[in-house]
Amino acid sequence: MDDKTAELRDIFLDATDGEGTVTERQAERRGSLVDVDDPEVVDDRLRELVATMRERYDFETDLDPDAYVRLIRGFYDGDDDAALAEALGVDQKAVVRARLDCHLVRESDGDTPAVEASRGRATRANGRFRDAFVELLTDDDLSGRLASDSREDGLREATEDIETNVSL
Repeated sequence: MDDKTAELRDIFLDATDGEGTVTERQAERRGSLVDVDDPEVVDDRLRELVATMRERYDFETDLDPDAYVRLIRGFYDGDDDAALAEALGVDQKAVVRARLDCHLVRESDGDTPAVEASRGRATRANGRFRDAFVELLTDDDLSGRLASDSREDGLREATEDIETNVSL
């Protein structure tokens, strides 16, 4: 070993406290889909999102955090407002207001001022809350990426040079 190599070896051993390694095991798995299967983790994240929204926007409803979680989950499960109202023990108008507070607008909501205000808030937030809900509660993002990848399967390149003998 020459002097430079010995010097680097000594520096390495000093930096690693003589263990001979500088890497550590990763404690948490990476990626956004890791915890999606754990309902408690998803519910906690939904509560955090609702709390952030409540700080930024004036909510017309005052449901408890678990009720908002149930509302958001029900919305993405396809529950209508009547079913959500029954599950939450509130009237249908309260469900609609709570949905709009959370930027959850249905096609059937129309163009009333309350709906337009909710759409405006969602647009100003770049749809980040709805996107977070979708990421947590659906596989649309993943299936969209997989579907686009499958369309880009290389068949176009493979068939590009094929000559066809078509007579019109």
